[in-house]
Amino acid sequence: MQLRNRRPLLAALAALAALAAAPTFAARAHAAAPTQITVYAAASLTDVFPRIDSAERYSFGGSNALAAQIAQGAPADVFASANTTLPAQLFARDLCSKPVVFTRNSLVVVVPTSNSKGIRSVFDLSKPGVKLVIAGPGVPVGSYTLQVLGQMNLSTPVLKNVVSRESDVREVLSKVALGEADAGFVYSTDARTVPGKVKVINVPAWAGPKVRYGICIVSASAKKADAQAFVNKVLSKSGQAKMIAAGFLPRVKAVAAKR
Repeated sequence: MQLRNRRPLLAALAALAALAAAPTFAARAHAAAPTQITVYAAASLTDVFPRIDSAERYSFGGSNALAAQIAQGAPADVFASANTTLPAQLFARDLCSKPVVFTRNSLVVVVPTSNSKGIRSVFDLSKPGVKLVIAGPGVPVGSYTLQVLGQMNLSTPVLKNVVSRESDVREVLSKVALGEADAGFVYSTDARTVPGKVKVINVPAWAGPKVRYGICIVSASAKKADAQAFVNKVLSKSGQAKMIAAGFLPRVKAVAAKR
């Protein structure tokens, strides 16, 4: 009788112990759950950033538009721009941390694989009838484009052939890949994302701009530690390897050894 009476008591005690432990287990699980941050990033980073960290919330677009949104109080935690000028401007206004260069890129011309206009160099963009698409002047890739044309003394004849100015580099790429334009200026990494749809024409090295990307932590972020962890992940050996695998250049240009 005594053994039978003790069994219900032991069962009840075990149940109480489980209930008491439940909040602790829940608290541990909650503490272990990663905090998702919001990353505002240049459109050219659309494919590579999720490969570095797939857990975050991303908003990709023209760097200038994203910077303007941050200045207006958009809920971003990290800003990754296709230039260093925009994050530096935010830093000057105490809207983000001091930007760090995290990668580099190169500007190229893309044409449809058919290349019906026979474009083989930047100089050919001045041919009559060529439909050229570029990004707007406020977009980093648009500014780089104007810089190249100015350096090559082609601004006037080439800009006459511009049929549209897009809000980010991926829109320029899309119009060329779809055959809606005869050529467009994009980053070399973007051209790699549509294999078989475009051909790449290199910009002369002497006229090519220094395309450096800057990243910073938004001052209004309530998740600065997590934002810093993301930046560290991008700058890490693993993160940089993924950037290079996607066609981006090392964040620091290698210095030639002295002979």
